[in-house]
Amino acid sequence: MSEGKKALLLLARRDHTEAMRVAAGLTIFGHAVRLVFMTGPVADTPENAEEAEMLELSDITPETTVADQELPHLEPGALALAMVEADAVISL
Repeated sequence: MSEGKKALLLLARRDHTEAMRVAAGLTIFGHAVRLVFMTGPVADTPENAEEAEMLELSDITPETTVADQELPHLEPGALALAMVEADAVISL
């Protein structure tokens, strides 16, 4: 990572919509962002669909710890490794 650019891990625990908005926004500054949905499936709402488009434009491929979702699944060990490797972890 170049100077000033960080590898950020965003854990979407309480507000998936806000987490998607924040993740996309952080890429504006050149940070590499990983987004992990936790605690439940992402609700199928117009707001989430809009934010999902922003993730796509930001080249963020979200992951999830929730089983049986259409997103890449992150096992607990992989999540722990991601947390260790990140320069910062943000929990929303």
